[in-house]
Amino acid sequence: MIHQLRVYEIFERNKAAFHARFRDHAMRIMRKYGFEFVAMWESKTDRRTEFIYLLVWPDVATKEGAWREFRADEEWKDVKRVTAAEHGDLVGEIEDRVLNPTSYSPRTVAAGAR
Repeated sequence: MIHQLRVYEIFERNKAAFHARFRDHAMRIMRKYGFEFVAMWESKTDRRTEFIYLLVWPDVATKEGAWREFRADEEWKDVKRVTAAEHGDLVGEIEDRVLNPTSYSPRTVAAGAR
């Protein structure tokens, strides 16, 4: 099992539109392709506002396939086009990280002890 950490730069001027699009559209469409959400956060630094979420996957191949399918989804393409036309760019920089557990990670140790 792996985790995927996604960090999106979002903009104060259209932050509500971003959250509405993610909550009402992206999550629903992503779930069709096997995305499993663990948690979501918003963080603000002196430099930018970020939306951060954590996904769990059985393996990298499954993650990559699901992302390909999601990005190719016609409904998602339409949602992005419509919201961008109405609100402008909703996302700036994106960071994407695969988190592999160490052998001494508490969850890894607990899972092995079962």
